[in-house]
Amino acid sequence: MNVVKLRMERDVVAQKGYWKLTKQYIRVIHIIENDGVHAPVEEPTVVLGRLVRPWAGVLCLALHISSKQWVRLNVGGTYFLTTKTTLSRDPNSFLYRLCQEDSDLISDRDETGAYLIDRDPTYFSPVLNYLRHGKLVINKDLAEEGVLEEAEFYNITELIRLVKERICHRDMRPLRDSKKHVYRVLQCHEDELTQMVSTMSDGWKFEQLINIGSQYNYGNEDHAEFLCVVSREYGTSLNSKETEPTDRAKVLQQKGSRM
Repeated sequence: MNVVKLRMERDVVAQKGYWKLTKQYIRVIHIIENDGVHAPVEEPTVVLGRLVRPWAGVLCLALHISSKQWVRLNVGGTYFLTTKTTLSRDPNSFLYRLCQEDSDLISDRDETGAYLIDRDPTYFSPVLNYLRHGKLVINKDLAEEGVLEEAEFYNITELIRLVKERICHRDMRPLRDSKKHVYRVLQCHEDELTQMVSTMSDGWKFEQLINIGSQYNYGNEDHAEFLCVVSREYGTSLNSKETEPTDRAKVLQQKGSRM
């Protein structure tokens, strides 16, 4: 039993030492990549391979390759962590050129190795999210023009087009909402309802039908009368022809004149 216990304790110590050295290896790689300083210790891959396990060097190499796929950005003092795949969505963009190993862009890095970008981090979030999932999502407290400025700065062609479309739809909304409605109240007999409905084209819409009972008795038969409320959009455009009543509108007006 004592032998088994000793072996278990030895394995635990070995695992703790392994992960400690692995973390040290990642730290050394970070120093070499970002600061250009050679670590004053043995090559960590050799250390791990000799002291811990034969495949430790392979694992460290995999960790090294994985770490090179992540990119850290310092945008206006706010850090963003993303991948090269995300930043490479648009090959013509500034961000694509920035994360290339043979990039011709000269960009400073801070003490953590993050690329320094002097832009507004609030408006960078919609840009980065678009590169992640391909959709334009803008918070209500952000102006579309601000996102457009960032999209143009980073030269993301498709995002520029989407934001311009969003701005166009936003500017057109007040024109659509500014339309007023003209209401008509028409009185008709029960046997005239079919004809009334057939004339409600040309933009007229049925709103409400009110039964006002019968005012006249013809023998034993009662002819119920109704009030028919119809409406039609009335455009405010100077070039609109809606200000002139059409033939069908005149028919409705004539039928309503009996009121």
